[in-house]
Amino acid sequence: MTEGAGPDAVIEAVGMESHRTAVALETMQSKFRAMERAFALNQALLACRPGGTVPLLGVLIGPAVPIALGPFVGKGLTMKTGQTHVQRYLAPLMKLIADGKIDPAFFIIDRVTIEEGPDAYKRFRDKENGCMKVVISPNG
Repeated sequence: MTEGAGPDAVIEAVGMESHRTAVALETMQSKFRAMERAFALNQALLACRPGGTVPLLGVLIGPAVPIALGPFVGKGLTMKTGQTHVQRYLAPLMKLIADGKIDPAFFIIDRVTIEEGPDAYKRFRDKENGCMKVVISPNG
């Protein structure tokens, strides 16, 4: 589609969860201070055309992320970063929900008690059954 030039922009929206298995993620999380594995970020840098832009939305933790700086600098890429400004959007979104204009229920895959929280987190982490969000409350 780009005749070998690469796309103008490649969005990296995965972050530290760009791994191959749940075991790899667990290993990364337990050793995140030593090194992150930014697979998706590196793929975005390699795929983007020279002079292109890589918006980095994924969540990365830890002091250093080994990335392909050679292609990043050599291609003259621009990286834009940022996460959702929760405080800015919380009140208007809550009003839309309260007014019945949007229904976020389709995100909720499971409702559990606090005691079931650790197992629910594992289902979320491993994306079992397409798990995106779990509501944890005292009564489940």
